Amino acid sequence: MAPAAQAQALPPGEYPPLRGVSLVFLTIAIGLSSFMEILDMTIVNVSVPAIAGSLGVSPSEGTWSISSYLMAAAVVQPLAGWIGRRFGEVRTFVISNLLFIVFSALCGMATSMPMMIAARLAQGLVSGPMMSVAQALLLRNYPVHLRGLALGLWAMVVIVAPIVGPVLGGWITDNLSWPWLFYINVPGGLFSAGVTWALLRHRESARVKVPVDAVGLALLVIGVGALQFMLDNGNQQDWFESNQIRAAAIIGVIAITFLIPWELTDKHPIIDLHLFARRNFAVGTACIAVAYFAFTGVNVIFPLWLQTALGYTSTWAGLAMAPIGLVAVVMAPLIGRNLHRINLRAAPAIAFMVQCTALLWFATETDQVAFAQMAMPRFIMGFGLPLFFLPLNQIIMSGIPAAELASAAGVSNFVRTFSASIATAVTVFYWNDRSEYHYATLAEHITPESPAWAAYQAQLNALGAHSEASYALTAQVINNQALTLGANDIFIMLAVMFITQIPFVWLAKPPFRAVGTGGMH
Repeated sequence: MAPAAQAQALPPGEYPPLRGVSLVFLTIAIGLSSFMEILDMTIVNVSVPAIAGSLGVSPSEGTWSISSYLMAAAVVQPLAGWIGRRFGEVRTFVISNLLFIVFSALCGMATSMPMMIAARLAQGLVSGPMMSVAQALLLRNYPVHLRGLALGLWAMVVIVAPIVGPVLGGWITDNLSWPWLFYINVPGGLFSAGVTWALLRHRESARVKVPVDAVGLALLVIGVGALQFMLDNGNQQDWFESNQIRAAAIIGVIAITFLIPWELTDKHPIIDLHLFARRNFAVGTACIAVAYFAFTGVNVIFPLWLQTALGYTSTWAGLAMAPIGLVAVVMAPLIGRNLHRINLRAAPAIAFMVQCTALLWFATETDQVAFAQMAMPRFIMGFGLPLFFLPLNQIIMSGIPAAELASAAGVSNFVRTFSASIATAVTVFYWNDRSEYHYATLAEHITPESPAWAAYQAQLNALGAHSEASYALTAQVINNQALTLGANDIFIMLAVMFITQIPFVWLAKPPFRAVGTGGMH
């Protein structure tokens, strides 16, 4: 049959796959866009102290520049399916890229933390559809037999971007200035939007005028926003001793409580909760949410600990995080191309054990740890990352009809991103809390009756540090030890989260067939 006849036989909004150079350029364009969107979740991590200092807030308050972006992106991601159907997936993707450029530039121009949070919220809102629609565009335009490779390449970007982010962010902060963390999105966004429009403007998906679920959207924004406010501000306002925090918690719980039955009964829900009736979608989404919580928690606390307790610069903190990507960038495409040969339940189980082992290794480190001693467990984590991310995404998408791809990707990405947003707030709070506990415990030993303190004070006096100077130096040593012990507590907690997911991943039920692919084990 001739290509023209094949095209005519396809349903409206469906086209023959791209091939050759066009497919290569589309992959680069969509990959670059996804890279930018994920990169902006972590590129700020190692630069939080610099941004906070520049805008006159504490490092803890500086983490709002991370969580505000994550929260906004999470809220919009379930809308990706509706937006794609209403305006067309190609238009949605291109316009999201262009708006992402605008708000990235505004982030770089921020002169205060409220301005930064507002710009990051807007940046997250317009980036929300990019990731889910990108996934759908790849699957629609790749040949059936190469869709596993497409998912592998896409996953490689999703995996590598959070790893490159701290390295690139550290170098930019130390050698240029933190606003360039956001300005670098401009050329990449223009390239991605331009190439995608040039290749796909005549291959638009079918457009359907579906009414927006205004009530569901309002409940989602209010519920997620209130809970995020509670998490971000609880530590500074003594949690439920504050009327604001209590009010935010009550509003968030009520909104989410009403959201669930509304979405289950609405004809055009903003979050298609019926997807969770699919066993594999529910199991895969739950597992990847918990795993991504732990992964994000490590990526937030690790650079903060290195810079506040060990005296690392932003660049060196980023380099310390980088070894995980050396393995992941090689493994992701290979795993993607061979998903049909991999046991999709055994692979995540092995990956969770690898992550747990590496985190328990981290939990043994002291504030005297050498750079090489931190690089090895990060390198080991690189083996586990693609082994759970790719198979779980395959499980999530197994059996999803082509028309629901964007919706399914949007819902699963929403859960994953919101989990990461919660992880940022929770791990920072827990680290501060455990560090304060360890500081108080260690300080109890600084008494005149303590032989160890007397010997240490004598050493300081011999070095010329007397009275107030010796106490100041001692306080700094205790603080570094407390921050390290607090970080170790975090690593143990996240290790437990990984290991507890092993039995749950086996609840997924084969065969795991993606749209247009063969069976998976």
